[in-house]
Amino acid sequence: MADAGLVGLPNAGKSTLLAALTAARPKIASYPFTTLTPNLGRVKISDEEAFSLADIPGLIEGAHQGHGLGIRFLRHLKRTRVMVYVLALDADPARDFEVVRREVAAFDEDMASRPALIALNKDDLIPAGDATELAHAMHLQTGLDVFVISVRQHRGLPPLVAAVARTLRTFNTTQANVSARL
Repeated sequence: MADAGLVGLPNAGKSTLLAALTAARPKIASYPFTTLTPNLGRVKISDEEAFSLADIPGLIEGAHQGHGLGIRFLRHLKRTRVMVYVLALDADPARDFEVVRREVAAFDEDMASRPALIALNKDDLIPAGDATELAHAMHLQTGLDVFVISVRQHRGLPPLVAAVARTLRTFNTTQANVSARL
């Protein structure tokens, strides 16, 4: 089980992000469905803190019905504590988010309410300033923390990693409190 899972449509940059943050070396190519099985890596925050990160193969519409091996991929995602929606800025990130979120919710309603963040990737491929506007709009639309990143240029990665770690700490503390009450 991974602590956090990278989820999104094919070619959003999930495998590239995993490779940039960990020692994992997943296959990376610029065609859909390069990733056919989940890849795992370990993100080191400090000598005392780290978390595991899963690169979930890209989901497509109908994934919850088994399209594109979607059920198998969603089962892997279900075992994570935090989801990081990786969305490509050179596409339509708002629409892509809705597609992926809808597939997650159709598979398991509880997963849709799990702690989540949004990573808007590929900001090096759109005009300067557009990414900031899109991030603001996505935050207003979803209520989630949104991070603008360029994995290829290693821009914006430390704040994203810090937010995932912080979210995991909050999740773990909440779970411990619930267990203590039982």
